[in-house]
Amino acid sequence: MAEQIRTMVPGNVWKVLVKAGDQVKAGETLFILEVMKTEVPHVAGADGKVKAVHVSEGQEGVDAEIVAVEID
Repeated sequence: MAEQIRTMVPGNVWKVLVKAGDQVKAGETLFILEVMKTEVPHVAGADGKVKAVHVSEGQEGVDAEIVAVEID
């Protein structure tokens, strides 16, 4: 079953740690948002293969609840 990792809060994309095709494990950090000088990691909820990454490192003004990463 496909999983969509959504941004939890608005912020700037500080670091993207995966790319399409990568295998990930549940709990692995996929990307980190910078929110008011605080790092907010977003993690995989299940093992799988990254299908798509919709955010990029350095991207500013990302809204909450957007699909950032898709995992199959």
